[in-house]
Amino acid sequence: MSEENIKADPSCCASCGVAEVDGVKLKECSACDLVRYCGDACQKEHKSHHQQECKKRAAELRDEILFKQPEGTHRGDCPICMIPLPLDSTKSITSSCCSKVICKGCDYANDIREEEEKLQHSCPFCRKPVPSTDKQCAKQIMKRVAANDPVAMRLKGIHHYREGDIAVH
Repeated sequence: MSEENIKADPSCCASCGVAEVDGVKLKECSACDLVRYCGDACQKEHKSHHQQECKKRAAELRDEILFKQPEGTHRGDCPICMIPLPLDSTKSITSSCCSKVICKGCDYANDIREEEEKLQHSCPFCRKPVPSTDKQCAKQIMKRVAANDPVAMRLKGIHHYREGDIAVH
């Protein structure tokens, strides 16, 4: 069997060409799953031929795992990049001006854009200036509450809870 045929046939050892039959059990390369070997000796012997292809495929597999996104979450999608928001709320921000929940990636990209263009810090979604004081932030949230925005109402409720003010107003 030629070396090209051995590479193309997943039921044969990539080094020596022994076929997987009742008595022979082939093991896959643990890094890339592209080739199979009948034993450790064959794997070591074939390493120099396989190493470059193996590293490339292993990187592809890592990228697939790294960038695999869930179909969606109960938190919805980031309104800017449309990627599902992470379940961990520390990996997203809520803007007080528009009550949009935005992923930290889009917030970071906005920070870099503002830095490069020497712009005033603004909301990544609506581009309104970010309030500089807690009082201004509370005023913006109250505007959103008056507009019956459920996200703003939730933020206001969280604020009251953290302050220990759980009485009905």
